[in-house]
Amino acid sequence: MKVKDIMTHKVSTVAPSDSIEHAAKIMKQLHCGSTPVVEGGKVVGIITDRDISIKAVAEGKGPNTAVKDIMFTQVVTCTPETDARQAADIMADKQIRRLPVIDQGKLVGIVAIGDLARVDIFTHESGHALSDISEPSQRPNAVQ
Repeated sequence: MKVKDIMTHKVSTVAPSDSIEHAAKIMKQLHCGSTPVVEGGKVVGIITDRDISIKAVAEGKGPNTAVKDIMFTQVVTCTPETDARQAADIMADKQIRRLPVIDQGKLVGIVAIGDLARVDIFTHESGHALSDISEPSQRPNAVQ
């Protein structure tokens, strides 16, 4: 099974110049913890609820702070043709819950750990990915 068979096609995004308050409202509306940052149809970053709390709120930055000031720019992606098992492995390896899907440089969807879990054949792989994602980081000085 390919990512294109299970991904969400309609993805809500924010622009780098949008406020973190706007990003937070989108995440609240969609009941998700991250959203891709897109400029000209291309993914230039991703912002998470954790970014907002740790990089903005905890640092005293206000709700009008631009997304570009706190977004993560080293975004891991896949293509619609990526095998779903490989997507699960990527998520586990990178400890991420959502993977933007790119076709010819443009965002065309997103695959989440929940999408993998909904496909019975991938229950083992998504469970493995989720358990690996949930493992504490091995970074030095990481809060455990």
